Amino acid sequence: MAAGYRSGLEDKVQSDLTSRGVPHDYEAVKVRYSKPASHHKYTPDFRLLANGILVETKGRFMTADRTKHELIKKQHPDLDIRFVFDRSKSPISKGSKTTYASWCASRGFLFADKSVPQEWVDEPYLQSRIDALEAARA
Repeated sequence: MAAGYRSGLEDKVQSDLTSRGVPHDYEAVKVRYSKPASHHKYTPDFRLLANGILVETKGRFMTADRTKHELIKKQHPDLDIRFVFDRSKSPISKGSKTTYASWCASRGFLFADKSVPQEWVDEPYLQSRIDALEAARA
């Protein structure tokens, strides 16, 4: 695993974005959100600099991660957070019929497997994305 990355998937996504010449940064912004009676900060893994899309990479998508992203979406509905999974067809828990993909789809999160799709990279700049991120900054 490359220095500075928390997982092999983050390292692979960073290498892929770099090899395709996609301007991006890594864990460069913090987004504030609140849990009942406490305040927290979320640091997205990647921000696509050309269009403000936030990308979160997940090998395992644990209950705490899902809860956090539901809170963030409720408190900052205009943020464009998307997921890249090792395997989006994985069940959210042992024996569950709900997969990472179906969880995302039911909550309005876009997702992909293994790498950031070129369609995301090619999406145009939207001032509303940038405004939403600025409003949510910690």
